[in-house]
Amino acid sequence: MCAWRRNFEVFFVFVQMDGQKREVDDPDVELMLRVRRGDEAAFRKLFALYAGPLVGFVDRFFYNRAIAEEVVQEVFLKVFRARRSYKPKAKFTTWLYTIATRTALNELRRGVYRNKIEGLSGKDAQDLAGPDPAAEETLAGKELAGTVEAVLRQLPDNQRAAFLLVRFGGRSYSEVASILGISVSAVKSVVFRATEAVRSSLEQGKKKEGGS
Repeated sequence: MCAWRRNFEVFFVFVQMDGQKREVDDPDVELMLRVRRGDEAAFRKLFALYAGPLVGFVDRFFYNRAIAEEVVQEVFLKVFRARRSYKPKAKFTTWLYTIATRTALNELRRGVYRNKIEGLSGKDAQDLAGPDPAAEETLAGKELAGTVEAVLRQLPDNQRAAFLLVRFGGRSYSEVASILGISVSAVKSVVFRATEAVRSSLEQGKKKEGGS
């Protein structure tokens, strides 16, 4: 029994939550539990793991690297402040990206960030539209990238957030559903609509270039 239990604990960390033991197979959850216990090294490790990806994700809300970095600093400040009340009810990334998405959307709604906008590169625009070998040449120009940026800015908040979480956050549909508090089918629907809107704008840009 003892040998079995030792082997089992290699794969699962037992945590006490709401009076019951639950199993967590997420190493980042264990890091956050260490942060909850006051381990600053664990917090620095989480920051090193996720600050870069989060900046890349948040940058698609603002198109401004400096603002994205400021928002991510705010996200990790919130993570640190919430450490004592943290409970591993989901994957750590689900919890982290929930904080990041809400913080980014709140900043957008407040409109207090600077108006210095950096346009999407051609590669970013291609990533947004999904795989399309024929679009590589079309997407090279800054003008078309600006068109894609304009489309994203017009999307409703949840639609834009779902699209960016999937395309740039690397989140699964089920994880995005948890982050936004909607069903998986709703996530698939809004991501599809957002993708189609971007594709449509790219096609219009392609036709304009062909006619010029």
